[in-house]
Amino acid sequence: MFLLLAFLIGIVAGLRAMTAPAAVAWGAALGWYDLSQTPLAFMGYRWTPWVFTILAVVELITDQLPTTPSRKVPIQFGARIVMGALSGAVIGAASSLLFGGLLAGVIGAVIGTLGGAGARAKLAASFGQDRPAALIEDAVAIIGAIIIVAAG
Repeated sequence: MFLLLAFLIGIVAGLRAMTAPAAVAWGAALGWYDLSQTPLAFMGYRWTPWVFTILAVVELITDQLPTTPSRKVPIQFGARIVMGALSGAVIGAASSLLFGGLLAGVIGAVIGTLGGAGARAKLAASFGQDRPAALIEDAVAIIGAIIIVAAG
């Protein structure tokens, strides 16, 4: 179950890189994930969820800008993989599956990045503009992250 959740949070990271770590950091800070004896204990520290939440909000805003690069360029793609790995590792570590969660998060992030780009392009084409597609993707990422973290 935890590896599936790690995979799914990786998909969220592929959609919105900072939403996934913000969600798992809140889960850790609220005590839903016990990371105290893991190298990821910092994810449950007092300020960590706030920092990631601010970064997630900034990402949601900048994603709407026409100058924002594609998620498939190396830096954007890499950031999504790293955040998927971190977020998946948090979920995995809570059940002593840190490496498995990390790997599941990476795989999910790759699928989320490529699949999210394709789905958003199709939605944008059907709407005739990108903004509604972007807002739908935002909602899917946020709601998905909340459900995934709450399920853990």
